[in-house]
Amino acid sequence: MAKFIYRMQNILDIKYKLEEQAKQEYMEVRARLNDALAQMERLEQRKTAYMQQYMELVSKKLDVLEIEECKNAIILMDDYIWNQKNVVERIERELELAAQKMNVAMQERKIHEKLKENRFEEFLQELNQEEMKEIDQLVSYQYNNQQTEQEE
Repeated sequence: MAKFIYRMQNILDIKYKLEEQAKQEYMEVRARLNDALAQMERLEQRKTAYMQQYMELVSKKLDVLEIEECKNAIILMDDYIWNQKNVVERIERELELAAQKMNVAMQERKIHEKLKENRFEEFLQELNQEEMKEIDQLVSYQYNNQQTEQEE
């Protein structure tokens, strides 16, 4: 029996590798986004703690220096949170690009898999035609052989 050999198998293998790389890149960016979101959550929690401390300081005996320090800490946390939001937005854009790249790689791989399937179907049809030819030749040979034997 003939063996199916796909001429563009090396291209398909490359497409598999590219898809895996794109998936890996996507997962790395996703992990960075998760880290950035966790960092932003920690900053917001610190800000909330400073806000509570500020409210306690204002309601107690007035210590202007402590109140001012707490107020500055709140302002500083606002800056950190704003910066972290920018980092998160940047990473989200990177994640979108990585997702698009991954989708393109998957589509290219699927296209080449479909080409391979189509080529395999053609191969099977060709193989079937060859078998039919051989059967026809065998039947024709047997028929002709019987005819010559009957004539003798």
